[in-house]
This record gives sequence, structure tokens and C-alpha cells, in this order.
Amino acid sequence: MDNKPLTLLILNGKGAGNDDLREAITTLREEGFDIAVRVTFEKGDGDRYVKEAIALQAETVVAGGGDGTINEVATALAASSADHRPVLGILPLGTANDFATSVGIPEEMEPALRLAIQGKASTIDLARVNQDHYFINMATGGFGTRITTETPEKLKSALGGVSYFIHGLMRMDTLKPDTCEISGPDFAWQGDALVIGIGNGRQAGGGQRLCPSALINDGRLDVSIVTAQELLPTLLHSLTGDDDNPGIVTTQLESLTIRSPHEMTFNLDGEPLSGREFVIEVMAGALSCRLPPQCDLLS
Repeated sequence: MDNKPLTLLILNGKGAGNDDLREAITTLREEGFDIAVRVTFEKGDGDRYVKEAIALQAETVVAGGGDGTINEVATALAASSADHRPVLGILPLGTANDFATSVGIPEEMEPALRLAIQGKASTIDLARVNQDHYFINMATGGFGTRITTETPEKLKSALGGVSYFIHGLMRMDTLKPDTCEISGPDFAWQGDALVIGIGNGRQAGGGQRLCPSALINDGRLDVSIVTAQELLPTLLHSLTGDDDNPGIVTTQLESLTIRSPHEMTFNLDGEPLSGREFVIEVMAGALSCRLPPQCDLLS
């Protein structure tokens, strides 16, 4: 039997009891695949396990969890030397799985694991915020942030992605636009934004397609600013169609700066970051990731 290269699966603790995953790992090991499993318990574990994977010369590191787990693993990989950097694989085990869903990762465990280990590696971008924070999928400010940081855990579990939208509607009375200015090469906007989406990927908050034409390997970030005071029509429009919406300002930038006179919070793949200034830049070709053939987000 050929010695197959090592795959290190970094599994969010919440997904450790998944029977379908256990079965998939057993099946692939019986076929000769060398799979080691590490389970995260607290922040920093993902980074430590990526370093271990590199020391063990693993060919692939699989992030098993939601957008936050993928973010932690991707960030650690991007920080490692390109010479010995494993390829990223993805197993969707979170609540919303926005990144995995938009790139077309199968929901079933065995096909997802096979893809994560054997799929074709594509070079993809990562985004960096204020030098030391990152996102692989999207940064959202305003309405989207409040939903993803405030939606109760039980509601998330019961309803999945839809819970974000419902919870957002329940809290419409609390929505206050963020006054800010956004600037980048040949772009300047200032005003009151209800939602800001900066997308490497296309959707956040459990399926909100804030950046419907974003690509993860074009060296640019898609920016969507929802300025409409008529929030509900704009939101419903963004859920039902990709055509131009008068309440949304869009652009594509390699880098941008967002400044506000008061503290704003951005949600980076599920992790909140607060401040008055955010400098966001794309790190083109930062990672290799195993994605489905004909993935919609590749140019």
C-alpha cells in the first residue's frame, strides 16, 4: 500500500461528537489515508495545531467547524512560511458555514472530507485588517455585526442561518446607522451606513449575499454599503436578487480605510473587532485551498 501523505484535521470541540464525521474518518483510514485529528478547546489551539501540522510535514490541514474555525486555521497558515505551508481543506460543521456554502463544499461529511484531502488546490486571497486581524470570508459592520454577535446561541442552533435574519428583524427598532467615511484608490464615500460588507467571499450572517459577485482569487475585495433608510425593502431585495439596488453603493478595491467619529464594530468571520479606524487590505494568493471543481468564487 502506498504511504499517503498526512492530513491533520483541526476540529472545533463542538463538532467532536459528530457520528457522520467519525464514520467518514474511519472509512478513509481504511482506504489507507493517514488522518490525524486534533480537537480545539480554547482560542489559540488552532494556531498551535497548525504549527504541529507543519512540524509533522502534513500535506493538508483541514478546518472542521464554522467560519470562525476556518478563519483561525487560515490565519495561522498564512502566517507560516510559504515553503512548508500545508494546503487548507474545509469541513462545514458550524451554524451558518457561510464560506463553505458559498464555495460549494458538500454538506455530507464523507464527500466533504474526500474533497478536503484529495481536491484540487487553488490559490486564494485572504484579507488583513489593521495589520494583525484577518478574514477569509467577510467583514461586516452595522446591522450584520449586531445580528451575528448578539443572536442567542440557542436560536442559532435551532434555526441555523435563518436565525440571523429573523433575529435581525426582531431588533429593527435598535438599528442605528454608523456614520463613517470609506476611502480607497480612486474611491471615496461618506455618510450613514446601515450595513457594510467587505467580501473576499459572498455571503455572511447565515446566507445574506452582501457581495454577490465577489471572487476569492481576484486580488480584490468587494465592498457593499447599504445606505437605504428603507431597510426592509433593501434587505429583502438583497436576499432575492443580485441586480442593482439603489440603496447599495458597491465597489471593488485592493485596499480601503474606514474611519468613524465613534467606535464601530466589524465582524471578521464571526470575530468582533471594535475601533474608529480600520485599514483593510487584500493579501493576494495568500493560501492554497482545496475547492470543488467549477467553484463559483474562482475567476
